[in-house]
Amino acid sequence: QVQLVESGGGLVQAGGSLRLSCDTSGIMFSMYTMGWYRQAPGKARELVAAINSGSRTNYTDSVKGRFTISRDNGKKAVYLQMNNLKPEDTGVYYCKADLGWKDYWGKGTLVTVSS
Repeated sequence: QVQLVESGGGLVQAGGSLRLSCDTSGIMFSMYTMGWYRQAPGKARELVAAINSGSRTNYTDSVKGRFTISRDNGKKAVYLQMNNLKPEDTGVYYCKADLGWKDYWGKGTLVTVSS
């Protein structure tokens, strides 16, 4: 059974930091591109950052220089270090495991940034 479980969300003041974790089981983790997505209230889900099987990363423009995605294949986990958080970073953050022809999602963790 495939499971992706996010953790690390919470309430933080603007300028603060959080580190999100996504622990996985039931997949050949090292083969997957792992992504962090977020959905703000009333908005569509958007890609925040992704890291492929070769550890190449990409970020949406609004988080470049503030967020860092990383992976630990031994622990089958992916992380998102978020620094200098802004109120517009508020949303539910989801972890996604993507092989291109199939994918899996976690249930999300809520990040709230107060001004």
